[in-house]
Amino acid sequence: MSASAVVLLSGGMDSATCLAMASRRDGLGCYALSFDYGQRHRAELAAAGRIAAAFGAREHRVLRLDPGALGGSALTDRSIAVPEQPGEGIPVTYVPARNTVFLSLALAWAEVLDAGFIYVGVNAVDYSGYPDCRPQYIDAWQSMANLATKRGVEGNPILLRAPLIALSKAGIIREGLALGVDFALTVSCYQPDASGAACGACDACRLRSAGFRAAGVADPTRYRQG
Repeated sequence: MSASAVVLLSGGMDSATCLAMASRRDGLGCYALSFDYGQRHRAELAAAGRIAAAFGAREHRVLRLDPGALGGSALTDRSIAVPEQPGEGIPVTYVPARNTVFLSLALAWAEVLDAGFIYVGVNAVDYSGYPDCRPQYIDAWQSMANLATKRGVEGNPILLRAPLIALSKAGIIREGLALGVDFALTVSCYQPDASGAACGACDACRLRSAGFRAAGVADPTRYRQG
């Protein structure tokens, strides 16, 4: 089972490309892991199911968490508005410790499965300034996993791969298309409607739209009308 991977799958374009890389480029058997954490953009979970099926994931699990009970993010607290203009510093759409929590549960499942890898679609180029999307974070997390797991202690660590870390959004789009990703299946918007149609104004929508323009590729995103 070490030739397999747990892939964090949000339902967005980055995680879809990451799954394509793990399965079609690297030839791994993939177990997709998504999280229902009370996010505004829960339409992404339906998208994750479509993507997992399209790439033949061996299993797709959706775990339910409640970080919204702690507050602190526009994605989980509806009293905080999702910004529709670029701002300075770390945006209010940052969910405190989200990637740390998600990767910890991915690590647990990988140990149960005896999977050799975890794939995460974090990106440090065209991103929103989140601290848990940087190479330093990935390196530190790997060191922690080596210390904290049975496999790590026994000298057979589970390896964390972040294949998008140094790619631009345009580069991610090109990689995804080359591997057969249908980006029309994905949802990136922070505040889509129930059908997954995007607002076109949030940071995620702006980055996605700019990526398609830079890649010279038609944007397949469905936007809300009016």
